[in-house]
Amino acid sequence: MTAFASLDDVHADYELLEPDDRYRLLIDLGRALEPMPDALKTDATLVRGCSASVWVYPTVRDDGRLHFLADSNAAITKGIIALVLLAVQDRTPEQILAADIDTALAPFELGKQLSSNRTQGIPNMIELIRQTAERLRG
Repeated sequence: MTAFASLDDVHADYELLEPDDRYRLLIDLGRALEPMPDALKTDATLVRGCSASVWVYPTVRDDGRLHFLADSNAAITKGIIALVLLAVQDRTPEQILAADIDTALAPFELGKQLSSNRTQGIPNMIELIRQTAERLRG
């Protein structure tokens, strides 16, 4: 997905940056997402409650791990979903359900960095991923 292997790697860079550069880092994370085909951007994959359109589509690997494709029509929102995906990408449904994604994202202090319009959809992104993991759990 990105040059960053984990949320910790991203945070190591993020915490050293000024606010404008943090914003650019998030945008760069979004740009590094693997492309999501337009055909997958449907009402069924749309995350509700986001100020921008966000789509999340799960695929199941042969080993049962979930791999998500995601996109947004807003660069910063695409970066936010990329950050969320770093917490869950290529994990089993059980691992995703056991993960405390909110706590994993807390060090980024997105609520202080971004407007409430930009962050209001994060719980909905997380909830959609959790619902997907629940649905696809063996």
